[in-house]
Amino acid sequence: MSNPTASIPNSMPDAQLDLRGTPCPINFVRTKLRLEQMTPGALLEVWLDPGEPIEQVPDSLAMEGYSIEEVNDRTDYFALKVRRPLASA
Repeated sequence: MSNPTASIPNSMPDAQLDLRGTPCPINFVRTKLRLEQMTPGALLEVWLDPGEPIEQVPDSLAMEGYSIEEVNDRTDYFALKVRRPLASA
């Protein structure tokens, strides 16, 4: 018996943050501040430039205890989906 919803994760973001053109580490700081304003368990989609932003921001968020759920290459930018933990560290 398979769960039909198992193949469709709850990937609809609760909010979006467009940080294209924002340099490091400002993009990480803005992402973290936005996540802290969100409800625990909420999903944020962040748009990041290729290069240093997409290389640095997901790793930095993961080290802070945030769950990186998805990274999509959208040709000109990356869409990063990150979830706020249910319990704050």
